[in-house]
Amino acid sequence: QVQLVESGGGLVQAGGSLRLSCAASGRSFSSYAMGWFRQAPGKEREFVAAIAWNGGRTAYADSVKGRFTIFRDNAKSTVHLQMASLKSEDTATYACAAVRGYGLVTSTNEYHYWGQGTQVTVSS
Repeated sequence: QVQLVESGGGLVQAGGSLRLSCAASGRSFSSYAMGWFRQAPGKEREFVAAIAWNGGRTAYADSVKGRFTIFRDNAKSTVHLQMASLKSEDTATYACAAVRGYGLVTSTNEYHYWGQGTQVTVSS
């Protein structure tokens, strides 16, 4: 089992940057596929980015491609989401998720473990 804690959210102006971090507790972090999801008020949770166990493969939602970067540090059991050129529509609660496996997982339903989330607000 793994526990996830996000940090790094906050208020940023449009066009700005922010880095989210997710710290995992538990063993064998490198055997987990990781992902970032977000949920805005009144909307469903949506996929943002995913990364395979060794960081060798990544995937992004079309809406963030070219602006966001997901990366992980298995030695520190962390996964990060570097966000740039932020837009007001990026405002949401961002949560990281984990599922045991070595592939790339982009579906919300396939993840077993979730963090509480961190709020990102982009002012225009």
